[in-house]
Order: sequence, then C-alpha cells, then structure tokens
Amino acid sequence: MNIVTLAAALCAGVAGTCFLLLLFQFMGNVDVDPNAIKEKPKYFPLWFRFLLILEPSTRRLTQSKGFERARTDAEQKIGAAGLDEVLTVEQYLGLVILSPIVGLSITLILLATGSGMLGILLGAMLSFWPTLWLKSSMAKRHMEIMKALPNLLDLLTLSVEAGKDFLSALRDILAKRKKDALTEEFSRALHEIQLGKKRQVALREMAERVHQPELMSVVGSIVQADEMGVSIGQLLKIQSDQLRMKRFALAEKLANETPVKILFPVVVFIFPSVLILLLAPIMMQAFNIMGS
Repeated sequence: MNIVTLAAALCAGVAGTCFLLLLFQFMGNVDVDPNAIKEKPKYFPLWFRFLLILEPSTRRLTQSKGFERARTDAEQKIGAAGLDEVLTVEQYLGLVILSPIVGLSITLILLATGSGMLGILLGAMLSFWPTLWLKSSMAKRHMEIMKALPNLLDLLTLSVEAGKDFLSALRDILAKRKKDALTEEFSRALHEIQLGKKRQVALREMAERVHQPELMSVVGSIVQADEMGVSIGQLLKIQSDQLRMKRFALAEKLANETPVKILFPVVVFIFPSVLILLLAPIMMQAFNIMGS
C-alpha cells in the first residue's frame, strides 16, 4: 500500500511539474501590454483592465478574415455605446475571447478546492460579462438620449423660429447644456461639420453610429427637410411632441411592469421573513406546552 501511495504521489508530482512547465512556457510566449490598465477610464471594470494586459496575444486571431463579421458587429455596438474612442474592436473581441478562458480556469481551480457551485457561478458570470456589459452600456446610452432629445428639440425650435439658422442654434445650445450622451454626439457631429464635412453626411453618420431609433427618425426628418428646402421649425416641434408622448408611454409601460418584477423578490425574500416573525413565537409556545 505504501509503495502504491508513493507511486501515485510521484506521478502526481511529475504531472504537476509538467503542467507548470507548460504553463510557464505558454506565459513566456504571451504578448502583454503593461499600460492597458492606466490608459482605460475608471468606469472600466477591473476585470477588463486585467484582461486587456493579455489582449495583444489575441490580435492575430481577431484581425483574421474569420472574424470580419464579428468585427463589424462589434464596431457597431461599440459606437452605439459611445466607447469607440476608448475601446477598439480588437480589444473588445480580445475580452470576449479571454474572459471565458480565464473564467474556466478559475472555475476549475475552485472545483479542485471544493467550491463547486461558487466556481460554476463565477465562471459563468465572467464568461458572459463583456457581452452583457456592452449591451447594458448601449441600452443605458440609448435611454439617456431618448430622455434628453425632446428638450433639445424644443430649444432648437425656439431658436430657429427666432431667426437663427440650424447650426448656429445647435452650437449655442450645446455650449450651455450639461454634458450627456446626446450633447456628446451632436458636439461630435458639429465638429465634423466645422472641419468641412457636409451637414447631411455628418448627421446621417451620427444617427448610424448611435443607432437609436428616435434619433435616427429625427435626423432623417431634418436631413429630408434640408434637402427639400423646407423650414425645419415646425418639423422640430412636431418631432418633439411625438418623442415626448413616446417617452410618457414608455414610462407608463415601465410603471405597469413594476408589480410583476417585484413579485419574485417579495415571494422569495420578504414573505419568508414575515412568516418567520409571525409563526416563530407561536411555534415556540407550542413546543413549550408539548414539552411540559
């Protein structure tokens, strides 16, 4: 028995040593970027900053022809989330590739230490984190644009009806507005126009980049009115009223969905606590009576 145990321990030691040697050899061939953490904004998750150090190792794969469709889709989503100036397509695809690999490694380590359920949950969360994070950022930005768009159109309507041209009115309004997603996008389009790009082209590119339905509708109407030579004052007013009604309808829809969404936490967390508080004294008295 001692010989068998010694042989098993020896085989395990040899296997572990070989695994570590292969791991060190692999890590020696990995390209790293030490400045990846410092270059990213603070709102980037710490998990992403860690993975971006290893991201250069995936660039040969993410820049291949097989990832052409994935690059196009990722470029559109990154632009819609407003992250195209801080996150490249290759970096995002590198996060999508590295996150499941590192997450699986952490899961295996936790499984080996006996934390099976925690390892599975943590691995699953880390694997899908980049995709869910980008979708959440895009949805948050779209909602912010939808909330701010009616007010911006109201100010544009007043300025245009007062005699200002569209670009002058837009420039003055953006200079006084607080910085938000809509202000950033219009400021970028206005800057491109000042550099010589046609107004219709700059506005269309902004709408395609953001890919927000309400903004695309407004920009399409503005461009069409501009091409036909129609005054956009009344058009902006109509668009503003329609967007405000749509925003109110969305608020009512979310309010109606609240009772359904709150049902699960109430049943799982609140009801058991209430039952325990109500039934615990009664059960204790019953046990005391039965014991006596």
